[in-house]
Amino acid sequence: MKKLVGLSLGSYLLLCSLAAASAQQNPEQRKPPKVLVVMREFVKPGKSGSLHEKSESAFVQAMTAVKWPTHYFAADSLSGQSRSLFFVGYDSLEAWEKDNLATQANSTLASALDNAAIADGDLLTEYDTNVAVYRDDLSFGAAVNIAQMRYFEISRFVVRPGHEKEWEALVKEYISGYSKAVPDAHWAIFESVYGQDNGGVFLLFNPMKSLAEADRSFADSKKFATAMGESEMKKVADMSASCIESTQTNLFIFNPKMSYPDDAWVKSDPAFWAPK
Repeated sequence: MKKLVGLSLGSYLLLCSLAAASAQQNPEQRKPPKVLVVMREFVKPGKSGSLHEKSESAFVQAMTAVKWPTHYFAADSLSGQSRSLFFVGYDSLEAWEKDNLATQANSTLASALDNAAIADGDLLTEYDTNVAVYRDDLSFGAAVNIAQMRYFEISRFVVRPGHEKEWEALVKEYISGYSKAVPDAHWAIFESVYGQDNGGVFLLFNPMKSLAEADRSFADSKKFATAMGESEMKKVADMSASCIESTQTNLFIFNPKMSYPDDAWVKSDPAFWAPK
């Protein structure tokens, strides 16, 4: 898991409800982290599943051995290219820096991570890293109990240059509509600031307990459209066409065997977060 860094994602805010999470929050509901660092690993054909889980367990064992205070969790793709994402949240970029420096200064941990990376690298075609910052002003009901979730629907929006304000206004139209039609909807938006995936890129996460929630999202979309009315929906469609360059959405399933969760997460659901 290469020292906790990276990100890929897919999109589709239109007629969907979305949400995001922190890798370091307690089981009770909390807002997402201010800074989200994610690593994206693309796995070779035939090298995913138990082979990748075994390789990633070396990272988990290394951090467990030194009782490292920074935690993370993993999710595997169910759509798109075969890949795994590793999420870690921080209060600031400075906190991320301090964690990196502390890791480098701990010779035992650094050596163990380097050795694990060599074995893990043989299973991958590539990997990359992105850093994104939480946009509270564009999020809705984002305080979610991630420890109880099992899937992420992750969306990626590329906004046309110079259309950022229009994009923000579009999202706020959704916030207004969903607050009336589907008040229990939730989404959190992150703006990518570092890595391959930045420059007008906004990332949205929808954590789900089961895929039944994805089924219900279609009904929620209809409720939203009804609440907005025909004229407002035309306005939303026009704004979308004007400010969004591209969108993509993908589905990921949490993988506890490749995660290093907080003790509170494990205590909240040991059968899932501490599999035998």
